[in-house]
Amino acid sequence: MGPPESTGYDKKGESMISEIILKLKKNQFLFEELVKRDFKQKYKRTALGMAWSILSPLITLLVLNVIFSNFFGQRIPHYTIYLFCGNLLFSYFSESTNSGMNSLMANSGIFSKVNVPKYIFLLSKNVSSLINFGLTLIIFFAFVFAEGLPFTAKFLCLLYPIGCLIIFNIGMGLILSALFVFFRDIGYLYSILTMLIMYASAIFYSVDILPGPYQPLFLGNPIYVYIKYFREIVIDSQIPSLEYHLLCAFYAVLVLFIGGFIYKKYNHKFLYYI
Repeated sequence: MGPPESTGYDKKGESMISEIILKLKKNQFLFEELVKRDFKQKYKRTALGMAWSILSPLITLLVLNVIFSNFFGQRIPHYTIYLFCGNLLFSYFSESTNSGMNSLMANSGIFSKVNVPKYIFLLSKNVSSLINFGLTLIIFFAFVFAEGLPFTAKFLCLLYPIGCLIIFNIGMGLILSALFVFFRDIGYLYSILTMLIMYASAIFYSVDILPGPYQPLFLGNPIYVYIKYFREIVIDSQIPSLEYHLLCAFYAVLVLFIGGFIYKKYNHKFLYYI
């Protein structure tokens, strides 16, 4: 029996990916300039510049540690690393999606005059956020080393939740940036939603303090799922189950699909609302 034939959905997905890659190559210069501009704008007129990429999460970590260590620190092993895991991933998610939400409106002067793929502006924002995340990740590993936690080959598995979170953030950015064009209220609503996600991500507390029936509900929060994956690898030195890997991928692919669908359906209407 020969190999199974590719489905129409597989071919359609491959063609879409190929089309996106070709468009990015065609607009490579613009994309690179957008990334440079976004990165420079973030630290424009600041005395410390890029140092804020490191100082900001460290200050947040210090504040959280001072406030919550007396309440939860004694119950949670390696509490500083536990906090850092949560703050690291949530901060990346928050920065990436909030900057992505305004990516279309901030660049309306460009795509209203030049025919370029509109998602290129969102991707440039995500690359800038990813650079900041990478810088903070280096500091995180320094804290892990200082804490005396062993570095093992399992740490390579951290690439998986990072990859899923990148895809998830792009999908959320697609959804938010499209909605923000039509409804400016999205900016205010999303700030409230982001705060709720933060408290529902168990950044400074453990879900073990809650009654058993409520603990599985946290798996409905994708950010908590990615944070928990990080903690299991770094603190517990355990690789999550196959089902957990599938759950991580499910959230990433689902949100990316929804975002791509919205962009494709309403792409031609963006110009009328900017």
